[in-house]
Amino acid sequence: MARWKDTRPAHQQIAARIRAEIMAGRLEPGSKLPSTQQLMDEYGVVGTTVQKALNLLKAEGIAVGRPGKGVFVREQPNHIIEPASSMPPSAPGAPYWWTRHAAARAKRGTTRILEVAEIPAPKDIAEVLGLPEDGAVVARKRIMLLDDEPAELVHSYYPADLARGTRLTDRRRIPGGSPTLLAELGFPPREFTDRVSVRPPTAEEFVALELPGEVPVLRTFRVVRSDHGRPIEATVMVKAGHLYELEYRLPVT
Repeated sequence: MARWKDTRPAHQQIAARIRAEIMAGRLEPGSKLPSTQQLMDEYGVVGTTVQKALNLLKAEGIAVGRPGKGVFVREQPNHIIEPASSMPPSAPGAPYWWTRHAAARAKRGTTRILEVAEIPAPKDIAEVLGLPEDGAVVARKRIMLLDDEPAELVHSYYPADLARGTRLTDRRRIPGGSPTLLAELGFPPREFTDRVSVRPPTAEEFVALELPGEVPVLRTFRVVRSDHGRPIEATVMVKAGHLYELEYRLPVT
């Protein structure tokens, strides 16, 4: 069997191994991690190296220290998000999908609007929305929160000719969310394409999501289309990579 040489510092390697066990569910929420001595023996390192590894995990919020008792896996497991659940328009009077998603996990989901403006479309956005190079979009930037903690940074873009004069240009929450409004405007979401990647955070993402130093982000680039394949929305959603998982359920044809 091939052996891979990991060139990271020992404490990062130890943290990575423990993190992987937690995210895979092999170390269950609330369970106690091995003691410092056990980890020293297992990895052949000194106590300060183990403590640096555990401090990384505690800084990330996936492990919690309890004085006199040890270090434990956080009680709350990873948040699993079904991307497709955000697409259907909400029923009249129904809460926004983020609110429903949070409530299902005994949490409070809220949204904070950071910015709404008409801007020249960034090149990648213009391309997927079928706009000319000098085309304009209405951009909406917001933070999704769970129990007042930042969970996701979202940048959404709409063709300006579709969005002008609608609530998409208001710096206020849209009742039922954008899928509901788009459907009301005669552009019901019919399909979406997600492109998912992992990378280090930008400065904006690092600050907005209150990330610890070593955590990558999970980036989803979504394009939404309406009837006849017309693109009506492009959205970039960024989450902390160690706290969230995406779950897709697709029919096999």
